Amino acid sequence: MRQVGVIGASGYVGQQLIWFLNNSKYVNVRFMATYNYANQGFSEIYNSYYGFIEEKCISIQDAEDRLEEIEVVFLALPHGKSFHIVQKALEKGVKVIDLGADFRFDSYETYEKWYGVKHEAYNLLEDAVYGLSEINREKIKKANLVGNPGCYTTASILALYPILKSGIIDSKSIIIDGKSGVSGAGKAMNISSLFVECNESIKAYGVASHRHTPEIEQELSKASGKDVNLVFTPHLIPMNRGIMCTCYGKLKGNASQEKLYQIYNDLYGKEKFIRVIEKIPETKNVRGSNLCDIAIRVDKRTNTVIVISVIDNLIKGAAGQAIQNMNLMLGLREEEGIEILPVQI
Repeated sequence: MRQVGVIGASGYVGQQLIWFLNNSKYVNVRFMATYNYANQGFSEIYNSYYGFIEEKCISIQDAEDRLEEIEVVFLALPHGKSFHIVQKALEKGVKVIDLGADFRFDSYETYEKWYGVKHEAYNLLEDAVYGLSEINREKIKKANLVGNPGCYTTASILALYPILKSGIIDSKSIIIDGKSGVSGAGKAMNISSLFVECNESIKAYGVASHRHTPEIEQELSKASGKDVNLVFTPHLIPMNRGIMCTCYGKLKGNASQEKLYQIYNDLYGKEKFIRVIEKIPETKNVRGSNLCDIAIRVDKRTNTVIVISVIDNLIKGAAGQAIQNMNLMLGLREEEGIEILPVQI
C-alpha cells in the first residue's frame, strides 16, 4: 500500500479526495489534517461517511510532523497557504500535489499580480508541473511537485487546446463564458454563497479580473506557440456542482465542423476521461465522475467555432484530477480509483 496524507481534508474538495482515496486498492490515507476540525472524527464532519471512515482529523502542525510517514501529500488549501508545507515535504522526499493556485504558474510575478500574495517559494516553480493529465502526462510521471489545475481552467483548456494547437483559430479572438455550481466557491462562510442569495438567480462575477484568466492564457499559449489573450467571464448558477464553459473563437479559414471533430478525436480519441460527443453537453451527464464532455459547432455565418465543455468541478476540476495525477506519479494505472460512472439523477 502507498501511504498518502491529505491536508485540508474538511473542505468540499478535501472530502472528495478522501472519498476517492478510500476507493483505491493501492493507497492508504495515513492522516487527514484540517485547520478547524482537529481531533474530530471525519464522519462527524461529513455524516455520510459514518461506519466507513471513523478516523479523527489531526492539526496541520501534526501533519507536518508526520510527513516522513507518507509518499504523497495532497494540499487542499487556499492560495498562499502551501509554500512552507511544500518546501518541507519536498525536503523529506514526499511528492506534492497542490490543489491551490500557488504552483500553477510559470511566473511568480504573474501569480503575485493576480492573487495579491507574495510568492514565498518561487524557486520551486521551475520544477513544478502543471497537472492537466491529458496534456502533460509524461511530465507528471516524473514530477515531484504538481500544481493541480483549477476547475474553470480544466474545462476551458481541454475545450480549446486542440484547435489552438492546430493553429486554425485566431488566438486573439477567444471568449470564454463559464458557469459554475455553488460548491466552486468552497466551504468558507460567504454571504454571496448562501442559499437565498444563489437560488433563483444567476450572476456574473470576477468580470475582466478573474484569477483563472492568466492560468488559462498560460497553458493555451503553449498550445498555440504564441501569446493568447482572451476574455473570460464566470457566472454562478444555483446548483451544487458542475461547470460548463462555452468557448468562442474566429476561424482563420473555412474549416468544417467535421474537420474540427477530426482534430479533437485525433488528440482525445484514446483518452479515458474525455468524451468528444455530437450532442450538446450537459453537466448532469458528468456529475459525480472524472469525465469531461466536449462538443463542437461551427457558425458558418460568422465563421466562428463554438466549443462547449462540461465537468464536475469537484472531481475533474479538482479531486479526481488530483487522483489521476497521483496515479501517474506513483506508476499506478491512471484510472485507478476514479473509474466511476456519472450520477444521472
